[in-house]
Parts: sequence; structure tokens; C-alpha cells
Amino acid sequence: MAFRQRREKLRAILNGSACVRPGSVYDATSIRIAEDLGFELGMFGGSVASLVVLGDPDIALITLTELAEQMRRMSRAARLPVLVDADHGYGNALNVRRTVQELEAAGAAGLTIEDTLLPQAFGQAGAQLIPLEEGVGKMKAALDGRGDPALVIMGRTGAAGIAGLDDAIARARAYEAAGVDALFFTGIKGRGELEAIAAATRLPIVLGGAPEDMAAPDYLAGQRVRIALQGHAPFAAATQAVYETLKALREGTPPKNLKGLASAELAGRVMRETDVKARSGEFLGLKR
Repeated sequence: MAFRQRREKLRAILNGSACVRPGSVYDATSIRIAEDLGFELGMFGGSVASLVVLGDPDIALITLTELAEQMRRMSRAARLPVLVDADHGYGNALNVRRTVQELEAAGAAGLTIEDTLLPQAFGQAGAQLIPLEEGVGKMKAALDGRGDPALVIMGRTGAAGIAGLDDAIARARAYEAAGVDALFFTGIKGRGELEAIAAATRLPIVLGGAPEDMAAPDYLAGQRVRIALQGHAPFAAATQAVYETLKALREGTPPKNLKGLASAELAGRVMRETDVKARSGEFLGLKR
């Protein structure tokens, strides 16, 4: 029941009174580092999933199988609860139902289903939304696909930045009525919009980015924001580090002169070297 415990930890965050900043995770190494540093929650974003698995931008090219398999690898590596960006659920409402089943089996603590029209429609520039009724159908299908009642299902909408505040509130209320556990918003432009949304809804709120004047954790907590994302800087930092290291090697820098490498102590900790050696001694009879 290890996955159940992770989901209960996420529910405790949503039912609490503080605003948590999750660590952006994307593979077995990053989730272990986030866990060791004391993050309460990991966030596996759709954009970073596409980058780490495919090397492609966030244009809905990654498949459900690829996303779930990456989540499964992280679940094996650490016990940190992870919230997964499941995009549009990889199709219609029936596809959403299967998406929930696959990510639940992969160990996700929670997932978001959004009402953006994906992939982008032919000849249409900019983001578009599916009809509200279709969005409600997706939320209901997501809830129906859930086998473990502890799994967190979040209804996500970017309507505030696409169709306006009134539409965002209407969608949030409809998803709330459908039975989702929390509401995830993107595209909120300022405190006035957040306060209007908080006043019009009852569920815990998750923010996928917000202006600087909304960054104060106490303010966000007072508006019922329980999780506030802060981007995917770890993957960007890792990309820069790999680039600089390979560039230096290509230009003739000896490996011993490279800068910014993980120490043997850090690498051993991330690999759980102590645990592996203990198992090797117990199960293989190897001397430490």
C-alpha cells in the first residue's frame, strides 16, 4: 500500500492550511534529490516530460505509455508523492479514463486533466478550449477510472488566460460539481482574479504559475492555494550542465579539470549506494 500512503500525503497538503512549492521532477535521479532535500511533493510536468522523453517541445507528441512508464520509474526510485500533468488525458473522455488507470498503476499520487483542445487544431493559432460540457465529461470519466479512492484528481483550466475570468469560474464550478478533488488554474493575471476565483469556489486551489505580486506564500494560503508551481528550472539547469560539460570535453578539457561535477558522496547518496552494498552483503555474500 505504498502508493496509498503517497496519495494520502498529497491529500493532507490539499486539506492543510499552507501553500506548498513542489519540486519539479522528471526521472529517478531528480526525484531522489527532491526527496532528500525535503520537498513535500514532486511535480511531473507535461512540458518537461516531453523534453526528457522525446527532446521535443510541449505540443502533445508524448504518448500515455511513455508518460506512465517514466512515472513508474520515478515511483520505483523514491517515495515522494508526485502530481502528474496528464494534459488532456490523451483523447476524449474514454481515453481520460484509461489515462487515470495507467497513471494510478504507475504510482502517481495525483493527476490533472485539463480542458485545453489538444493537439492544436489545424489552422488555429493560439490555445483553444474544449466545450464546458466536454470538460465535465472528462472529469466524470477521470473519477470513474479511479480504482484507489485516495488518488487525487484535479480539474485544470486555462480559461482565465484564453476566454476570461467568468468562463474560468464557470468551468471551475462545473468541475467542482462533477466531484474533482482540487482545481488547477493557469493564466491568472493578478490578485483580483485569484480572489474572485477563491470566492466563487470551495475546493483547494493549485496554481500553475502566477505574477510576482502573488508569490507570497501567506497570501496564497489565504486564498486557499495549497500548491503553487514554480516552473521546471531543475531540467533547464541539468541541460545547461550537460551542455557545458560536453562542450568542455569536446574542446579538450581533461575530465579531471571539469567543473561542477557531482561529488562521489553526492553520487553515492543518489544511487543509494549504502543500501545496495548492504543488500549485496546479505543476499550475495559480498564483503563490504
